[in-house]
Amino acid sequence: MLGKPGCHLCDEALGVIERVAGDVGVSYEVRDITTAAPEEQEEYWDKIPVTFVDGERHDFWRVSERRLRAALA
Repeated sequence: MLGKPGCHLCDEALGVIERVAGDVGVSYEVRDITTAAPEEQEEYWDKIPVTFVDGERHDFWRVSERRLRAALA
């Protein structure tokens, strides 16, 4: 997940990611957009939180638990 500290949508997304990752048995990484490469900041700043599955953008703004589970199945 790409997000930033103090972002309430990021906190909500992380809760979904933690729950799904724990159920499915996969690891995840949280990255801070404020320290990301300039091109990532430009592309994703107004879309955080952004989730990625296998390096590909999956969702942004809100994380659908159903969609995330399907993508990880």
